[in-house]
Amino acid sequence: MRMKYVLSEVLVGLWRNVTMTIAMIITMTVSLFLLGFSGLLYQKVGDMKELYYENVEVSIFLKTDVNEQQRNDLQAKLETDQLIKGVTYVDKQQAYERFQKMYADAPDLVNAVKPDQLPESFRLKLVNPEQYKNIYDQYKTTEGVDEIVDQSKLLDKVFGVLSGIQNFTLFISVVMAAAALLLVANTIQVAAYSKRREVAVMKLVGASNWFIQAPFVLEAVVAGLIGAILALGGLIAGKIVIGGGSLSALEGLITPISWSEILLSFPLMAGIGGLVTAITAWVTLRFYLRV
Repeated sequence: MRMKYVLSEVLVGLWRNVTMTIAMIITMTVSLFLLGFSGLLYQKVGDMKELYYENVEVSIFLKTDVNEQQRNDLQAKLETDQLIKGVTYVDKQQAYERFQKMYADAPDLVNAVKPDQLPESFRLKLVNPEQYKNIYDQYKTTEGVDEIVDQSKLLDKVFGVLSGIQNFTLFISVVMAAAALLLVANTIQVAAYSKRREVAVMKLVGASNWFIQAPFVLEAVVAGLIGAILALGGLIAGKIVIGGGSLSALEGLITPISWSEILLSFPLMAGIGGLVTAITAWVTLRFYLRV
């Protein structure tokens, strides 16, 4: 009987303040969507770093006048270095073949370059790509070495941009969450004020604070869960639009977001939406019931 009463009061309360309820649900939806999106983005940036840094190379380009002794000494030193996982020697012809593949869409440029114009190099796989500076300091003054290039420098710039987008999205989600919580508190206050006489009567007849607060808290929780469901729908729609649109060409560049990752984000959004709104409503009512 009590549970039936509480549930009926929840439905009545949501309908009584329908405009504020809709505003609260919309705000919760946007904030939870941004929270879920930033969480997925954070995970994908981490996956991309792991994927790209695993395949990153350090290139040691040799001078044009390097002799065979210098080249052999450098190769022997590289192959015994504990920081290096693998060493690949690229001669001028191999460098030219790579150049042809890289600039296949620019035949004029390819025809203007001759194999002898490209330097020999050693391509290194590091045990830990973040130890590039140690490699650079150790080999920059070695005889025959012209330049040392680390691919991770470019990746750091790319990931810096992605991290900036990630942080911005997280910041906006926090701002929207704060707005949603203020709406929750305001909605609960209005609902409690509209039922102040019923609340006063229930207190006089000995009703517990929990019994009085339960319908209001559940109103907030229901709004939070509805917001989480709509936020999940937004993530699913985003996956469909991006996967079927022009951005689908990027799937070879970035690690794609799977359906399982999107679905697994729902418990997090629902848990945060339900728990935070419940706590906000409970704290608001604690102050109200003291009056």
